[in-house]
Amino acid sequence: MRIVCLGWGSLIWKPGQLPLASEWFDDGPMLPIEFARESDGGELATVLCDDTPEVPVLWAYLDTRNLEDAREYLRIREAIPDFQPECVGSIPSQRALSAHAPTITDWARNRTVDAVIWTNLPPRSQGKNHRKPNESEVIEYLTGLPLSKKEHAEHYIRSTPKGIATPYRRLVEEELGWCHL
Repeated sequence: MRIVCLGWGSLIWKPGQLPLASEWFDDGPMLPIEFARESDGGELATVLCDDTPEVPVLWAYLDTRNLEDAREYLRIREAIPDFQPECVGSIPSQRALSAHAPTITDWARNRTVDAVIWTNLPPRSQGKNHRKPNESEVIEYLTGLPLSKKEHAEHYIRSTPKGIATPYRRLVEEELGWCHL
């Protein structure tokens, strides 16, 4: 079974224990990604956001032939609790399908990939899941961070692959000067 992982944030430069079997390729499916999840470390992480323009995400082959193992590796890497399996997306899936499953399925079929996994965490703003911050909240959040968290947040945005060119990224580049490294 050929299994791949999709990525659009820190997974690219910091895969942890995720068993990658290839480099990251930049011709993944077009998905609506935005810097819209206030993370515990302070960064404004990239997540799927339905009301956002699509960008090409990255992908890599995994060194596992078992979909459940692949899902577990990603769950651990992303520090997703056991009781939130919906936060790791996959096709095929025995769970409720993501709205993005048809796009991902078509993309995978064109590459003769058997299974795909991805991080399916929701946007989070002001401590509320499924709440996407607006533009002014993005800048207010990032500028209001304590120095150590602000440095981490800046590193995250600068390190995110350049192809993840979202509206909030352009805003942060213009307002804060945090351009891709």
